[in-house]
Amino acid sequence: MSSTAPHLLLFDIDGTLLRRASSEHAAALHEAIQTVYGVDTATIGRDSTQGRIEAAGRTDLEIARQLLLRANVSAVRIDDRLGQLREVAGEAYARHVPDDLSATVSEGMVALLERLHARDDVLLSLVTGNLESIARLKLHAAGIGQFFERGQGGFGSDSEDRTDLPPIARLRAGTRDEPHPRERTIVIGDTPRDIACARADELRVIAITLGPHEAHEVADADVVVANVPALGAELDKLLV
Repeated sequence: MSSTAPHLLLFDIDGTLLRRASSEHAAALHEAIQTVYGVDTATIGRDSTQGRIEAAGRTDLEIARQLLLRANVSAVRIDDRLGQLREVAGEAYARHVPDDLSATVSEGMVALLERLHARDDVLLSLVTGNLESIARLKLHAAGIGQFFERGQGGFGSDSEDRTDLPPIARLRAGTRDEPHPRERTIVIGDTPRDIACARADELRVIAITLGPHEAHEVADADVVVANVPALGAELDKLLV
């Protein structure tokens, strides 16, 4: 399979495909936590006395767990209701998501996705901390959902641990006999956690500095680029 498999490109969403598209997402997650656990976490995590909870690169369920632990909710109670939280958070985001998020798409990304999607040797997919229901709604509102096939990818609803997501995505992109080969897979993201999840699965990774992290913070990637045109140029070199 290795020599004939397409290149599997695993895109992160927030800070990579999209920028500044997280406020409604955060509101939905806090609303869901309130509904499921009866705890108001809207101001937790921004308290400088306890240390800020950095959401970038984390899965939705990991963020929720950190918030709930800060609110003194026991780990047992958190675990007991995580399945319900997944469902309620998706329902909440369906109410919060704007009709049009196209303005949040990273500049040049639509053209790049169109070009990659037209190639026979490329499979576009996702590795994101977003719950899948939220990811699909967000990308649809942004006008780029059609580039990412359902049944593919790794999402925050698949595992709380982001390092589990690339193997899940490769499994879904593979054949009945084997996962998609590592040597034909590239992770594209904007945070050190994107790099860490790629390295955990022994994958190549491109970091793009459109999110909160500067180039020196993501220097452990194989390649660091500043914008989408530069990303496209690097992919052209790698997809040989």
